[in-house]
Amino acid sequence: MTDSGRSPSDASFDEDVVIVGSGFGGSVAALRLAEKGYRVRVFEAGRRFEDDDFAKTSWDVRRYLWAPAFGCFGVQRIHRLPHVMILAGAGVGGGSLNYANTLYQPGQTFFADRQWSALADWEPELAPHYATAKRMLGVVEQYPHTGPVERIMQGAAEDLGVGGTFRLAPVGVWFGRPGERAADPFFSGQGPERTGCTLCGNCMVGCRVGAKNTLAKNYLYLAERRGVVIEPLRTVVEVRALPGGGFAVTTERSGAWLRKQRRTVRAAQVVLAAGTWGTQQLLHRMKRSGALPGISDAVGRLTRTNSEALDGAVATAVPSSLQLARGIAITTSFHVDDRTHVENVRYGPGSNLMGGLASVLVPGDLSPMRRAAHLVGALLRAPVRQLRLGSLRRWSERGIIALVMQTADNSLTLSLRTRFGRLRMTSAQGHGEPNPSHLPQAHRAAAAIAARIQEAGGVATEARGSWPEVFGIPLTAHFLGGAVISASAETGVVDRFHRVWGHPDLHVVDGAAVPANPGVNPSLTITALAERALSLWPRAGKPDARPPQ
Repeated sequence: MTDSGRSPSDASFDEDVVIVGSGFGGSVAALRLAEKGYRVRVFEAGRRFEDDDFAKTSWDVRRYLWAPAFGCFGVQRIHRLPHVMILAGAGVGGGSLNYANTLYQPGQTFFADRQWSALADWEPELAPHYATAKRMLGVVEQYPHTGPVERIMQGAAEDLGVGGTFRLAPVGVWFGRPGERAADPFFSGQGPERTGCTLCGNCMVGCRVGAKNTLAKNYLYLAERRGVVIEPLRTVVEVRALPGGGFAVTTERSGAWLRKQRRTVRAAQVVLAAGTWGTQQLLHRMKRSGALPGISDAVGRLTRTNSEALDGAVATAVPSSLQLARGIAITTSFHVDDRTHVENVRYGPGSNLMGGLASVLVPGDLSPMRRAAHLVGALLRAPVRQLRLGSLRRWSERGIIALVMQTADNSLTLSLRTRFGRLRMTSAQGHGEPNPSHLPQAHRAAAAIAARIQEAGGVATEARGSWPEVFGIPLTAHFLGGAVISASAETGVVDRFHRVWGHPDLHVVDGAAVPANPGVNPSLTITALAERALSLWPRAGKPDARPPQ
């Protein structure tokens, strides 16, 4: 029985569990609940992709970018708030479709964060679930190739005096024999056939080869074989608590202007796993509308950006032997200091669209006006050089992106405001240090990478920043928190079992529940947290051993 007193298989409901979203949290929930005997339906706002459906390069914007109102149903979402620009994923498989396959486990600082450290001894508590997540996601503990980029990154680490921290990244890719099909190598033949990685570099545009271990190749594939129903292109617009327990979940056709095809299903329990942006949107809107009365006032607090920056280095030209675009998306990392982690990032040849975000690297300790003046000065001093550096022609083959992440305790607070007659998400500085608009460590790393590219034959190489950073807005690919694990409704939105305070049959099992900056790519952690949360659910129709709220 659930806390509401209803049996999960109550015939008055259309489903036992509705899951909103199919990313790392939602996919775990789908498989594990099906294994426990629940009737499960997953609503996913994005489309379903077969390998051949992904864009060949990022210039195919209809297949690459997510803007459904304009007919773009791709994998790359971009959201903007006053204090951060967010890169996220879309589609059946969520962020796994366009993430960089990088699966690090965070260090002790993350588990000891004061927001949740008193609730459990999290590092040993989660250890078996990290092991399960690694097995399910097919983690290769070290990227198995070394090329020019890997040597440049190792050299940059040595130049910064931190060469001992350099390592090859743990990644979720089937390397096999390049381009050759093979029987399922991960699940004793129960999973799909796979194709060996060709090192094309386009992991973040969508793997057309079939080598990337997306959720569609593991959790979701196995879940559907157990009867889970996944409905793509359905956006959840309302989750309403029903008298006596359960929820009415209303969806619309994604991107529809007119024929929205609104439908409502009733479920005994709901799992919110729509990604941090989507889950927060729903919680904020349902709290305001009264559809979910009593949602904690802490919703939106402790929203994290992983304290990130996206900088890098680019040359006006490089020798053909350098092959900066060959490999998978992320292959190495090092630590600039004890809380700052740097990774190389690449796109494949031809995928140059995101180069439009790159700009002159502007000192971050200046006022907005002086940052703008610095940018204009750099353009005026060397207009031809800056034009060539900023060109999108072969951009992915001329440089290296530096993804920089920190375990720093900073946060934003998100809320809703009315703008032009519509409710929109907005942000303010939150608990802890101010969310940084730039990272000095990122600038140092970018300069070191630029020097090594120059040494390897790059022409007129420079460290680069981003246009949003010029205006004091950092970029993040890892938007987290806002509905965090907590000891009470006063300090967070969900309990240590991921049940929403005041609504124990409503659960948050995605990045929105993550309570601190992990300082590494969070996908493995979201998966491990979801594995733990779902391991504690009862089997369908059996007593619930979890304590009531």
